[in-house]
Amino acid sequence: MKTSAYGQRLLRGQPPSYERLRALLAEEGQNERQLPVAVHCGWGRLLVGHTYRDPASLADDLLGERPGERDIALYVAAPHQVLAQAPQQLFLDPSDTLRLWFSDYRPARRTFRGFTIRRVQSQADWDGLNRLYQTRGMLQVEPARLTPREDGGPVYWLAEDSDSKALIGGAMGLNHVEAYGDPEHGSSLWCLAVDPACTRPGVGEALVRHLIEHFMSRGLAYLDLSVLHDNRQAKNLYAKLGFRPLPTFAVKRKNSINQPLFLGPGPAAELNPYARIIVDEANRRGIEAQVDDAEAGLFTLIHGGRRIRCRESLSDLTSAVSMTLCQDKQLTHRWLSRAGLRMPAQRLAGSREENAAFLAEHRRLVVKPVNGEQGQGVAVDLGTLEELEHAIETARRFDSRVLLESFHSGQDLRILVIGFEVVAAALRHPAEVIGDGRTSIRALIEAQSRRRQAASGGESRIPLDAETERALRQAGHDYDSVLPEGQRLAVRRTANLHTGGCLEDVTARLHPALMEAAVLAARALDIPVVGLDLLVEAVDRPDYVIIEANERAGLANHEPQPTAERFVDLLFPLSKSSS
Repeated sequence: MKTSAYGQRLLRGQPPSYERLRALLAEEGQNERQLPVAVHCGWGRLLVGHTYRDPASLADDLLGERPGERDIALYVAAPHQVLAQAPQQLFLDPSDTLRLWFSDYRPARRTFRGFTIRRVQSQADWDGLNRLYQTRGMLQVEPARLTPREDGGPVYWLAEDSDSKALIGGAMGLNHVEAYGDPEHGSSLWCLAVDPACTRPGVGEALVRHLIEHFMSRGLAYLDLSVLHDNRQAKNLYAKLGFRPLPTFAVKRKNSINQPLFLGPGPAAELNPYARIIVDEANRRGIEAQVDDAEAGLFTLIHGGRRIRCRESLSDLTSAVSMTLCQDKQLTHRWLSRAGLRMPAQRLAGSREENAAFLAEHRRLVVKPVNGEQGQGVAVDLGTLEELEHAIETARRFDSRVLLESFHSGQDLRILVIGFEVVAAALRHPAEVIGDGRTSIRALIEAQSRRRQAASGGESRIPLDAETERALRQAGHDYDSVLPEGQRLAVRRTANLHTGGCLEDVTARLHPALMEAAVLAARALDIPVVGLDLLVEAVDRPDYVIIEANERAGLANHEPQPTAERFVDLLFPLSKSSS
């Protein structure tokens, strides 16, 4: 398709004036009654910049943004003129616009398997899509607010796992010809998201390609998208597909949703996700946050003369004694056993003969350092003396004292207790990969690890260490093995998030007996914030064994539950919302 004068000028970096753009639209059959164009996407409006008669009218429309929504003015040829209308309320979005001309597109050389892509069809689909967007910190879609399809409104697409039928990805597409009679015959992609726990490779790329090929089949000429300027991983994907930068701009209104974009990174940006979620909640309430050591996750919250120091969710409210009771796993076991809670059998590693006797008594064991965190030095389901002795030596790298515990099968459950109330509960699943019949297990692990790192701010990855090797060996594989298409393989035996595990929220399904046990454990340890790790038959059944207590539980891992809100409520009860 021939590129028009408008398109040629954009590619040369010469955005035309508002007047010229409107003239081009008029040549394509638009009239004054159809202009300007604002398309509602369920979370806010897309304001098509060059359909407005002047910068002032575009600024006025942006200032009419509804509370809780996010409007975006795109294709703004003269952003300085728009910002000049309301410099205290509007800002220039620090995102890049990329364009793929379909004449440059090359189809994928590989086939994407294990999932299908389809349109949103029901309220259940909308609910699933919104859950996905919530895990990625994105705004929810309200279907009732969408501009109707017959009026040029957007279409949302889903990626659905073929086996589990779980929703693992989503995106929005907009046909510009239907929306505003685009003289360039274009389209755009928005709201691309992939479930951070998804093990299927290529979901994001497949969604982008699907929209490209869908709009190509409709006779359109290009696909645009917006990406944050520093999102290197996404930009690499788009460059591989043939996208090129487009010299145009987007303008947004300053609001709480956009706050990180117009205030800049600031000191809190250097905090890890577990500290940042608390600081962000404090900032929303007007509580001052002073970052003391970003690398260590240390900060101080100040409000109304009250100062509380925190290291992530560990605060001045937790006593040194309570912290010691959690850190020393021998003490944890002793204290919780005295409270009548169910615990595994436990002893310190001793001589080879003593270890062999404990193994013979319980047949399957767990090894862990007495004082450790983030799954370091932990080995589970050890059935031979050779494995046991090797695991003990590994654990001694983290603590000279090493514990042996009876192994209990079951689902790995984390319960978060704040202020002696259960706030969240989640099943923890070990890292796993899914074979495609051609990629080595090593490559699958590396790809999955990159996704987990991107989703967790670098906090979660799958280590290629001896414990991963042991899990592969027990399953009859090694790093160079190629799994058949669709075969799932757990590559770790523990479900720790720092080693690539993922969470499934089960708060609403938690059995009352499990809630009671978690609260009793928190009271026995006399700790205001704690994450209890249990092995359970099922989350809706009463049987359990408590295996650990964590004095510095990761609040960010339990979204969408209001963990940060309840934590700040505990620290500053007078800051609670009156609603």
